[in-house]
Amino acid sequence: MFFRVAFALLPFIGRALSQQTAAPYVDPDNGITFYGLTDAVHHVTYGITFPPASRGSTEFIGEIVAPIDAKWVGFAPGGAMINNLLLVAWVNNGQIVRSNRKATDYLQPIAYQGPILTDLPSTKVNSTHWKWVYRCQNCTVWDTGSIDTNSGGPTGWAYSSVGVDNPADPQSTFLEHTDFSLYGRNFADAHASADDYDRWAAGGTGGGSGTTTPTTTTTTTQGPITSGIPYDYVVVGAGPAGIITADRLSEAGKKVLLVERGGPSTWETGGTYGPDWLKGSQLTKFDVPGLFESMFSDSNSFWWCKDINVFAGCLVGGGTSINGALYWYPPDIDFSPSQGWPTSWQNHHTWTNKMIARLPATDHPSTDGKRYLEQVFDVVSTLLKGQSYQQITINDNPDYKDHVFGYSAYDFVGGKRGGPVATYLRTAKARKNFTMKMYTMVTGVVRKGSTITGVRTNDTSLGPDGVIPLNPKGRVILSGGSFGSPRILFQSGIGPTDMLNIVKADPTQGPRMPAQSAWINLPVGENVSDNPSINLVFTHPSVDAYDNWANIQTNPRSADTKQYLASQSGVFAQASPRLNFWRAYAGSDQKTRYLQGTARPGAASWNTTFPFNQTQIFTITAYLSTGITSRGRIGIDAAVQPRVLTNPWFEDPVDKAVLIQGLKDIVSNIKSVPGMTMITPDNQTTIDAYVNNYPVADMNSNHWVGPCSIGNSQSNAVVDQNTKVFGTDNLFVLDASILPAIPMGNPHGAIMAAAEQGVAKILALSGGP
Repeated sequence: MFFRVAFALLPFIGRALSQQTAAPYVDPDNGITFYGLTDAVHHVTYGITFPPASRGSTEFIGEIVAPIDAKWVGFAPGGAMINNLLLVAWVNNGQIVRSNRKATDYLQPIAYQGPILTDLPSTKVNSTHWKWVYRCQNCTVWDTGSIDTNSGGPTGWAYSSVGVDNPADPQSTFLEHTDFSLYGRNFADAHASADDYDRWAAGGTGGGSGTTTPTTTTTTTQGPITSGIPYDYVVVGAGPAGIITADRLSEAGKKVLLVERGGPSTWETGGTYGPDWLKGSQLTKFDVPGLFESMFSDSNSFWWCKDINVFAGCLVGGGTSINGALYWYPPDIDFSPSQGWPTSWQNHHTWTNKMIARLPATDHPSTDGKRYLEQVFDVVSTLLKGQSYQQITINDNPDYKDHVFGYSAYDFVGGKRGGPVATYLRTAKARKNFTMKMYTMVTGVVRKGSTITGVRTNDTSLGPDGVIPLNPKGRVILSGGSFGSPRILFQSGIGPTDMLNIVKADPTQGPRMPAQSAWINLPVGENVSDNPSINLVFTHPSVDAYDNWANIQTNPRSADTKQYLASQSGVFAQASPRLNFWRAYAGSDQKTRYLQGTARPGAASWNTTFPFNQTQIFTITAYLSTGITSRGRIGIDAAVQPRVLTNPWFEDPVDKAVLIQGLKDIVSNIKSVPGMTMITPDNQTTIDAYVNNYPVADMNSNHWVGPCSIGNSQSNAVVDQNTKVFGTDNLFVLDASILPAIPMGNPHGAIMAAAEQGVAKILALSGGP
């Protein structure tokens, strides 16, 4: 089917490079040299060209070429959905209807005044396709952002197979896109000569000088790709588990492809995004630990996966590139059979120690060895000592997790974000047998019965119809996280029947599924855990709330930025947490549950009618971790987008009762700490009432585990003790989704330790390449 569509497009788009990194092509209808790509899933082409950079212009010429069944298509030159220009077009009665819009939240994009759109003469509609060629003036700068037309970065597209509500109205409302993606581009390569651009902008055709960048004057003819480069292992997802897995596989001499749907993060991965105060430093937003809190307030939040309804990172490093980086060595119970692990996993120390050797924790990440902004630690430690807590260096004794507290520990390196990106990925990239592809979305695996023969992507440069082939005995490892890996399995005909029927009904993914007789019925998406968490907000006269982290990106304290830029030391060398603690509780069901606490300056929100000093606020977040019995479910919606189907918090009332008791204990001796006042809940609200009325969505800790649980039986697990998907020969899952229960602390460390052990088991398993 792909080849028929590709040839049908040729009269419209000519010699376009159909791949996930933009490239030059010439439209044969108008002779314009565009810089863009053809999406391999929906076969929509997006092209753009700019006037010479020397003009400093804010306009461009663009085109969208789409099959007639594309009900509406959007193009976002700035990549992110929120606070970025969005150009939307569709067909009505043989005419192109288009508008410029902007979304200020994850809501309906509304009309945005400023850009001037002019349709150019080669715009047309026929029986199979439509083409919109346009001049967009005032389109590289808008009131909440801009694009740098001389640099690289992500550009976004949106596609819908569902029509708009009123096709005749350019400002019609419409449902959320049924698909979207980002692709890499370097706008510096997309500038035309002055003569060409002016002629095209006036409606003229033809050309000869092409773009002004010499390296982009060649084009490649689009057509059927007869072969792709085969690999021993294709690892899907460059999060913590995927990076570690790919590194160890390449270390063993295997030919490895690591595929990531998002783009770069830190400077060494090719990232460039950051606040103005980082310019010239070779540091990005993702390099600086102290910018963590701004991940949730930045209007250009391109790093979040926009098709998942919880926070999930779609960039190199996954969650480890955007989280607070709290890093706890796993205790024995984290890999215990009592938590659902096969017995072969319980002796985890060999692999955990390999992780520690590569990436040791630190509780004083500033390069000068000092700790900063520690008033919250002093106040909360006084509170906890009054409850018989003992101060320890937490990672010195991972199994000691009852009535203990200590300084927050991280996996930062040299005052910068470290994690697997700065360690495992660095060594993998140095090997010739390792390849990484960014901006490449995996939609499923190609299989014949139980054998996987390839990996289907949106990048046709990797193989026919975007399918990456495998070497003989080759293997595929899914490391797409607790939302990404289940969706890939569903789209590959693996999972519960209700989810597979949703995929079957989808006009794009359904035809790509294996025959129903080849479906593999496994509990994908079941057994999901996440820490239920509740925030308590306090004030204390000694605390510096650090302006509630509101100014760290746009107007930070100059002394702190100067110190950090000079030596990667000071406040910005650390994320916001300052203290962590644990306590064990026996529930009414006689099961032991552990409460984890995190204390930090500032607060996400508060609720009180009493006056208080906002410069002195701090938060204690209480999580219920190991031992929780509530479970939820992850699945997909009608648009085949991952969703939480059943919330995993407080499904068992004993979990709720234990967390309430833990909260009461935390504040039981607050009067013994002079000056400490709780403002949320305040003294007009009981802890019970506060928890009973706490917004369910706010309990989300984004520590999702379990939807592809490991186990000994396919009746209650998705992967076996070697992480191989039941019912398959060469498909594996290795990421947070295989953890059968929530670990003791933030799952960062447990996931990486599991990856070390899991990849060792895969390599030791007979029958591989």
